[in-house]
Amino acid sequence: MTLGQNSPGRDLKDRYLVLGGLMLLGLLVLAVRTYRLQVTRFDEYSQKSAANFVKEVRLRADRGSILDASGQLLAENRPSFDLFLTPAFCQKCQEEVLPRMVALLGWDAASLPTLFDQYKTQRRNGTFQATRLKVDLSTEEVELLSAHQLELPGIDVEPVAHRQYKAPRKDKAAKREVEGAGAPPATYLSHVLGYMNEITQEELDKRATGGDTTYRLGDYIGRRGLERFYEQKLRGVDGWRKEVVNARGESLPELSRLLGEQERRKEPTRGADLQLSIDLRLEEEAERIFPGRAGAVVVVEVNTGFILAMLSRPGYDANMMSGRVSPAEMAKLFKDPLQPMVFRPVAQHYSPGSTFKVVTALAALRSGQFTAKNTVSCPGGYRMGSRFWRCWQDRGHGVVWAKTALQHSCDTYYYHVADVLGLDPIARVGQELGLGQPTGIGVVAEVPGIMPTSEYHDRVTPGGYTKGMALNAAIGQGDDNVTPLQLALLYATIANGGTLYKPQLVRRIIGIDGKVKEELQPVVARQVEIDPEQRAVVVDALSAVVNEVGGTAYRSRLPDLLVAGKTGTAQVRALGAVRVKKENMDYFERDHAWFASFAPADTPEIAVVVLNEHGGHGASDAAPIATALIRKYFDLRREDALKRGDLAAAAAVPGKPPEARTEQVPTRVAATAGPALEPGEPAGPAVPATIVPPPTEPPPPEPTAAPAPQDTGEPATPEPLTGPAAGRGEG
Repeated sequence: MTLGQNSPGRDLKDRYLVLGGLMLLGLLVLAVRTYRLQVTRFDEYSQKSAANFVKEVRLRADRGSILDASGQLLAENRPSFDLFLTPAFCQKCQEEVLPRMVALLGWDAASLPTLFDQYKTQRRNGTFQATRLKVDLSTEEVELLSAHQLELPGIDVEPVAHRQYKAPRKDKAAKREVEGAGAPPATYLSHVLGYMNEITQEELDKRATGGDTTYRLGDYIGRRGLERFYEQKLRGVDGWRKEVVNARGESLPELSRLLGEQERRKEPTRGADLQLSIDLRLEEEAERIFPGRAGAVVVVEVNTGFILAMLSRPGYDANMMSGRVSPAEMAKLFKDPLQPMVFRPVAQHYSPGSTFKVVTALAALRSGQFTAKNTVSCPGGYRMGSRFWRCWQDRGHGVVWAKTALQHSCDTYYYHVADVLGLDPIARVGQELGLGQPTGIGVVAEVPGIMPTSEYHDRVTPGGYTKGMALNAAIGQGDDNVTPLQLALLYATIANGGTLYKPQLVRRIIGIDGKVKEELQPVVARQVEIDPEQRAVVVDALSAVVNEVGGTAYRSRLPDLLVAGKTGTAQVRALGAVRVKKENMDYFERDHAWFASFAPADTPEIAVVVLNEHGGHGASDAAPIATALIRKYFDLRREDALKRGDLAAAAAVPGKPPEARTEQVPTRVAATAGPALEPGEPAGPAVPATIVPPPTEPPPPEPTAAPAPQDTGEPATPEPLTGPAAGRGEG
């Protein structure tokens, strides 16, 4: 061995030492890594490992039902089979599985890009979460998919409950045959109940940001009405079931049993039920007898504000809207000239016509400048300056006073009141009674309407406020705009003596055990100062409208029920020199027909408002519907009492039962010579109107302006069907 060189043995020993050190270091690293996997991050990797072979099947909670006041189902759940895709178990999904499925079911190959997009989206959201590909599979499709299940890994058919809304029988469905109209057959209360459709990816992202991860792509969510407003109460809480699967997603029952019982299943919790104040029987009657192509009916309890019926015609098919609606179907709905998606009782406002005259009458009496006995001479119109405002009765009404002016709907009387008071005192009473502001119903989007003031006109009308605008407003024309619900609450407030209630649709919320979880109580919006004597004058006049000869609704009186009401015929275009019959006018140029009422007049229980859009005249095209519904309401009350065996309650119901009625209608004697006087009391001073012959050509209407409806969070309301117009306020 040469000096200075390492021996072979020593060199080999050093190598062993280095190799041993590396092995120890490797074992140490492995031990540390194993410790991290088995101890420090055990829970994390245990869950990931379990996810590779344990499939969590979602158990969807049944949605709560919606019932009418008597317990009839308005919205319930029906069984269905839907098609789902779980990306984690769908090998070669785009290349083989989805094309094979489309060919098997005979679907159009053009649907593949949409299916591919759904697959990719769900992979981003969670590969082990299923996404819905199709709803309501046919029996043939279910059988085909079951027979070829092994050829379609990741594709599952699951039973799912879908929403079903009550629809009229075909023999009861109202006809809506209008040029250019394309509205589908409507379900009952479609706007009130709303509908459901699939949640969007944007909505999922927004909810996830807020911490809500209970929704998944393909889930259905309430869109309008009660379905939207009470989404969280109706929805319920989903459960789950865990099962062991192989790499293809096929269940392995033998291994699934190895999971602990508590870890295998969590039962879903059903959503709460809503019981409404609406009586379906009354709603059906409104649907049956309403004669118009478009319009609204509102029936409200005078002493609570609860709504008993709420018709909006035309409506839409909530069952169709709750499926996957095609763009062509949606376009057809929104291009319909009658706008079936607009909820007319609250989301559309109209000139109220002569139904507004109760506001002007109360303002006149409150002012102290008019009494119940002041008279005005009506020659067929009213002269103020160079302008002549026509009364709806061309030949005039002669001498009228507070009662007969309302009874005969004399425009001239109210023109004179407006000339004396100006606009603001009238507007103040209207605002106190709820006009020009949302009612607070909450469940559905609403527009506030317009109760114009002099400040309003100075702000929005070119040239600002002029005195003539007060005359138009006094008879419910000009810029006056109300919703049917606002008008119903206004008449209910007069009926009960001054309590304006917040309208409500839901009486109670019922839990899964069938017990009432929450009983909703009447909510007072405000107390309105109405002098009892002045109210008595107005109520007496409203009773005369229906029950005394010469009243504009006399033909619609009931033989055994005292109804108080007011007709209204609201213009949608300026009045020409020659009156044209509605049959000779284009539909969309015809006047709106109104009737606002309450009954019984002496002890009011309900208020009823009917709007027959472009229907013609309030007396002939709205009043008969309202009085028929009043009759139906009391008949139903009597019928329900008899079913309960409560004979005393049945006997106490106002009016006579059908078998006891006669054809004769008792009438009240109408005053014709002048207002009634106390014995020995001198007659009140007459307040004559200026008498001039009418011009041969009517002047143009006052300019008007209407602000856009406020955004309330629901889909935008289409533009108003018609604008306000100046002119007469025919009864």
